[in-house]
Amino acid sequence: MHICNIPRLVVAAPHGRSGKTTATIGLLSALKAAGYCVQPYKKGPDFIDPSWMTRITGRPCRNLDSFLMDRQAIRASFARSALDADIAVVEGAMGLYDGVDLEGSGSTAEIAKAIGAPVLLVVDTTRMTRSVAAMVSGYMHFDPEINVAGVILNKVARRPRHEQMLRAAIERYCGIPVLGVIPKGKQFNIPDRHLGLIPAAESDDLAAAVEDAGGTAGEYLDLHSIINIARKAESFEVNQPLLSAPVLNRQGLAALKPERPSARVAVFLDRAFTFYYPENLEALAAAGAELVPVNAIRDECMPEVDAAYIGGGFPEMFASDLAANVSLKKDLREMVENGLPVYAECGGLMYLGRKLKWNGKEHEMTGILPFDVSVTDKPQGHGYISLDVENSNLYFNEGEHLRGHEFHHSKVENLERDKVQFAFKVTRGFGLDGKHDGLIYKNVLACYTHLHSIATPGWAEKLVAAGAERNSGWV
Repeated sequence: MHICNIPRLVVAAPHGRSGKTTATIGLLSALKAAGYCVQPYKKGPDFIDPSWMTRITGRPCRNLDSFLMDRQAIRASFARSALDADIAVVEGAMGLYDGVDLEGSGSTAEIAKAIGAPVLLVVDTTRMTRSVAAMVSGYMHFDPEINVAGVILNKVARRPRHEQMLRAAIERYCGIPVLGVIPKGKQFNIPDRHLGLIPAAESDDLAAAVEDAGGTAGEYLDLHSIINIARKAESFEVNQPLLSAPVLNRQGLAALKPERPSARVAVFLDRAFTFYYPENLEALAAAGAELVPVNAIRDECMPEVDAAYIGGGFPEMFASDLAANVSLKKDLREMVENGLPVYAECGGLMYLGRKLKWNGKEHEMTGILPFDVSVTDKPQGHGYISLDVENSNLYFNEGEHLRGHEFHHSKVENLERDKVQFAFKVTRGFGLDGKHDGLIYKNVLACYTHLHSIATPGWAEKLVAAGAERNSGWV
């Protein structure tokens, strides 16, 4: 048993677009600049906000998700990754109490309760004065188990009277402190795309601008008081081992190499493929894999590996570059035909198809799987997904039930159904066609669903075992 007493807090808001990301990045930047070792977290299934939080803190951001994980799993994941940190910061999602049902399942509030964290409420104060107190009071008292410990006011008018009114109303009617005031015009805007913000790895110039803006936002926060609130978080017990696997750190995949690897697993890591949960990579290493990075844009050939993991991302943004790397595509195609185990998610699925169509252009992908992909203006699948395994494969047995998430604007077209099998029946969500997800071809499984190793134990072990069985004796 382990007692977790890491100082911690959750940054939440009444609704989306309130300024949580501005406040969180500002807070992370300020803590880092003050010399604190900060462990960041993101509530729910998200790869993009975590990429920025990772960039700012130098530590892999973790996802805490009460739809995919039970309370003990959330606590263990949190405690394990924050073990050597000075403070932990969780960015919420949507509104504080918004979940997948009327009970608020999967909400930011559930995460705050699971890890006993006080909440900083970020309020967009546009065209608001005294009413801010009614709003904050409602969030304070809606759930007595939630400790809304302070408020950050966002988009406050430049004239002093606006801030004075807001502060006075909260002080009189709510009795909690205002811990930050971010004026209008001091919000920074990471450009949007069809899946949300642009990932940090795509643009060094943008990343530098966000880091500068984050430092500026941090100037408007009462850092001393925020840290004191984080230190008042109650301890909790963790009933799971915390050091059972190699832990990803700022050294990247090299930090995960086992002493005696049983298989080499290629991980596609470049500007096109950036969506990976740290725990998935750690699970592969814990199962005995040496993880070998592959750049699908620049590498001319595949390394000598026994399996491959192709995560999600934005292959459509780099479709011409991916298409131009003919030699790597040929290598991968030949290795698959010779039995290479491959697990691919979303962007990885798109890369394994024949053509990628977007903005009136077509780009040749690997041609490993018999379909084309079109990127649309509207989401084709968005949110949590539940699956039943209907055809056994290298990674899952028939009858297993899986939970994950999907977020894609692309759709599969011209699928030659007689050349593949569907792996999963969709019971919640959309997947490939509203009924199925996951395509099986030889030792390949490609799906729109993103899985998390904490919610899907055994997946990583089976991928590594398949690679080890194929191992050609390089170890």
